[in-house]
Amino acid sequence: MTAFHPRLDDAGQPVSILHPSVATPAAAWADPSAVVVVVPDGEAPAALNGVPVAPWQPPADWWDAEAARRPVAEPPFAPPAGLAPAAGVVLLEPDGRVWLAQPSNGFGGVAHVVPKGRHDAGLLAAAAMREAWEELGLVTRLTGHLIDLARTMTFTRYYVGRRIGGHPGAMGWESQASILCPIARLHELLTRPHDGPLVAAILAHRE
Repeated sequence: MTAFHPRLDDAGQPVSILHPSVATPAAAWADPSAVVVVVPDGEAPAALNGVPVAPWQPPADWWDAEAARRPVAEPPFAPPAGLAPAAGVVLLEPDGRVWLAQPSNGFGGVAHVVPKGRHDAGLLAAAAMREAWEELGLVTRLTGHLIDLARTMTFTRYYVGRRIGGHPGAMGWESQASILCPIARLHELLTRPHDGPLVAAILAHRE
């Protein structure tokens, strides 16, 4: 059954979701071994791992200001010729789970992704935090550099970070669900060949 995303696209047009995701039962939130699915404007607990869960709207120019105020140590970034620069963030929870986005209508033939996007201007770290908010509705504080990976069309810098606010049901129109996945089960959801090195880096970071 087709549904419509509560957020309009960048052109101000409604976005139809051909196969809407199904939210998981509330009990899954408290089970670190469970995968949690949150649909647009879906319910979530008032707090998770001691951090409040509530919708948030960023002030103007917040991303670059926050990235400049709290820089992380990172190596030089030099995308190879022919690959566009991009940035993403692996958003970790203390209970051993990580946040993924489910692209609306499986855009690009992809079922689940770590939030990322192309970098056009400003700080690379700011772009990563902005993507987490746009694709997951979550506010991120970066804690470090994880890995740089060449993908089909981009060269992506992945940071690691932690959630400091926001609400996973407030994701933008590009996502039809926010997913909270145990790190040990990432291989079940991140299945593309390019995802292998990223999953390996996440596992190594948590060891």
